[in-house]
Amino acid sequence: AWSDKYDGAVHDVPIRGVALAMNEPVGVIGMVCPDEAPLLGLISLIAPAIASLLYLDAATPVLVQRYDATRRKHPLDGEAHGLMEAIELEREHLEPVKSAADLVIDTGDLNIHQLKAKLVAAFDDASNGQRLQLAVESFGFKHGLPMDADVVMDVRFLPNPHWDPALRPLTGHDDAVREFVLGQSQAQAFLDSFEALLVQLLPAYESEGRSYLTVAVGCTGGHHRSVAIAEELAARLIARGHAVRTGHRDIAR
Repeated sequence: AWSDKYDGAVHDVPIRGVALAMNEPVGVIGMVCPDEAPLLGLISLIAPAIASLLYLDAATPVLVQRYDATRRKHPLDGEAHGLMEAIELEREHLEPVKSAADLVIDTGDLNIHQLKAKLVAAFDDASNGQRLQLAVESFGFKHGLPMDADVVMDVRFLPNPHWDPALRPLTGHDDAVREFVLGQSQAQAFLDSFEALLVQLLPAYESEGRSYLTVAVGCTGGHHRSVAIAEELAARLIARGHAVRTGHRDIAR
């Protein structure tokens, strides 16, 4: 790593992206880094003191596909037998950084536009100064659990609009599906109970020092029930004054 401040002045660094540039000094910070992987140790220790730390993750099969597509050699290839072992070794090395991260995003099912939307929503300054930023997302269990979820709820107990031919091609954004899902008495009871639980837990999460919390609501395919419930839950939390963003991982599948 390079320093951009010495001799009483700010300097350009020879390689882009390897130095942290700050317009003003923030004080003196002392760090004791481990002998093994000292640079990773420095990052995991200093990042929480000066900035929010974002960790981008993906399942191993996804990373294998990405390496195959780019034909790049893994940095730890010489220390492992094959690409998958190198990726798992990398996970072990980066675990301290991931543990220190304020926000972990699973990029496996995201295109660049969806990833950009998540980043803008997470780091937008228009969060009304609230420390804990909430994300309420829908997903389909048949496509796997979202890796970045902190709280997961299953709404497959609700009647499925998929079996109604008129509702099948629609999503939870459409009024007909919303009325079908939210019109169920058990849906309202679930929302009332889950909302009350989150209202009770959110201050505890915030007092623990959490900056981001992702609540994932799942149904079978991620098109109908989970979308409608997630949108309604987000609307209730917004009405209580929380900063909430919504996302629907599998709605286009």
